[in-house]
Amino acid sequence: MDYNERMEKILEKVQKAPRYTGGEMNTTIKRWEECPLHFGFCFPDTYEVGMSHLGMKILYGLINREPWSLCERFFMPWTDMIELMKAEELPLLSMESRRPLSDFDVIGFTLQYEMSYSNILAMMDLGGVPLENKDRGENDPIVVAGGPCAFNPEPLADFIDAFMIGDGEDVMTELNRVILERKEKGLTRAECLRNLAALEGVYVPSLYDVEYDDSGVITAFRPNCGEAPAVIRKRVVTDLNQTYYPEEIPVPYTEVVFDRIMLEIMRGCTRGCRFCQAGMLYRPVRERSMEKLIDLAEKLYRSTGYEEISLSSLSSGDYSCLPELIRELMRRLKDQRVSISLPSLRIDSVLKESLEETQQVKKTSLTFAPEAGTQRMRDVINKGVTEEDLLEKVRDAFEGGWSSVKLYFMDGLPTETTEDLDGIADLARKVVEEYFRVPKEKRAKGLRVTVSASTFVPKPFTPFQWDAQNTIPEIIGKQDHLKKVLNIKGVHFNWHEPYLSFLEACFARGDRRIGAVLKRAYEKGCILDGWTETFRFDTWMEAFRECGLDPAFYANRVRDPEEILPWDHIDSGITKAFLLREKKKSEQALTTKDCRQGCNGCGLQRWKGVCGYANAGSV
Repeated sequence: MDYNERMEKILEKVQKAPRYTGGEMNTTIKRWEECPLHFGFCFPDTYEVGMSHLGMKILYGLINREPWSLCERFFMPWTDMIELMKAEELPLLSMESRRPLSDFDVIGFTLQYEMSYSNILAMMDLGGVPLENKDRGENDPIVVAGGPCAFNPEPLADFIDAFMIGDGEDVMTELNRVILERKEKGLTRAECLRNLAALEGVYVPSLYDVEYDDSGVITAFRPNCGEAPAVIRKRVVTDLNQTYYPEEIPVPYTEVVFDRIMLEIMRGCTRGCRFCQAGMLYRPVRERSMEKLIDLAEKLYRSTGYEEISLSSLSSGDYSCLPELIRELMRRLKDQRVSISLPSLRIDSVLKESLEETQQVKKTSLTFAPEAGTQRMRDVINKGVTEEDLLEKVRDAFEGGWSSVKLYFMDGLPTETTEDLDGIADLARKVVEEYFRVPKEKRAKGLRVTVSASTFVPKPFTPFQWDAQNTIPEIIGKQDHLKKVLNIKGVHFNWHEPYLSFLEACFARGDRRIGAVLKRAYEKGCILDGWTETFRFDTWMEAFRECGLDPAFYANRVRDPEEILPWDHIDSGITKAFLLREKKKSEQALTTKDCRQGCNGCGLQRWKGVCGYANAGSV
């Protein structure tokens, strides 16, 4: 019985069988023997999450457009499927041709979230790939990874052969060519890895040695061969109009998290929020032209039939031609009943006209992110918005016919006080009051203000990378306080699991030694840690103890500005000097201007021609 027959046999026994069937519209099926390079794209979470990810769709199309390479997809199975696969001795198979993961020349993981790391080990194990890079032989795949979490690659250094740092479109084809050369010339695995290390933006952890002092702090980090650079500089796509973007994307047969067209209108952010890793990592800001976006939107609509387009970016309201773009998209697609949604809205964006345009077809949800409840706290994090900014925008929304808004906050921010937490409730109460200020005959029914509070996690390459996360008892205390003060009619409160946020902090700022904890936890049964029903915090703590490591060393320790951080060998473009200046300003609740108002000297000015705002005014 072949793999197809064996898979069909067990599909009727699992929940959500469409997670595993494949065959979606717009998938690319290429003949295996006609493509010398075979790439397995692995999303280390379930199908519903992975199929919502724009980066996967971009790289899937990018690799498959080359006549010499094919890309097939792999997702993390759910627990019921894993049990059946093990019982039937069925390996992890690709969605397109149902080939085992181990058959591929290169397998690539996208690192979007630290709590997916155990799934990486599970997928390799299910696919017949040795977990640790030191155990892989000449016939095993080269295992690569990229994405935002790759900017601190050290927790996965034992498992990943090579990390791609920065924009994947800029490095993926070069990386695949090097791996293809291995096959064509019969190079050894070691030779291939050294060739990969010579590519800008590629980090090969086995080519570096790390030393620690008795307390666990890194004392030395150095390359152990000539091909490995001392510092790995991220790759940057400078022109989004010229870089690849798919005009067809796979359309799932089952509901996924974001089941719509994702149209990336810009990349990067100029605002400089001090907690926001993405805002630092994805600098500089680059926009797609309005003409390019309209062309892409029409082609994607025709190829998918989706009736919603999400204008995607870190801060969509900052796109320079947003009202004009929305107006033209609505003009062209309104008759097809295609709606436009605007995620990631900044409170101070010019918004009213855009909102009026988007509601022509249907009202999509509105989400705002004040992040903090008091002006002092918003200045600490350099959010750059005021209470009046928020109230003005929700007033526009309520007058425009919306009755449901979501407000995102954080708890546990550096220097946070009880007054700052109370400010969250005060702000929510004022939003409710704005709704009732709209005359009854004009406002929509069913007020719902959803307040969500996530726990602050100090992330690499932010001004708060040296700060400690609150301890779990402190986090729980703050969440309990918020539950009390947010007991307001019309307000619904959501909060994040504190134990999950604690573990996220451990891996976000982890060093190479924490890989042993990851492997031990996986061996003890930890998988799908981002899902509440499968997260096993006690087992994780057992793994830390058995490996002789203290999780508080990673999550709850203030870092010395002089110590070597696990990610110091990665050059994100942002200098430590800039981050330290921002940290000191945060301690005084001093703000930093938007890059569009003049260069703040973050470090990208060193890279000539990369940032359009570099040196545009005084630092």
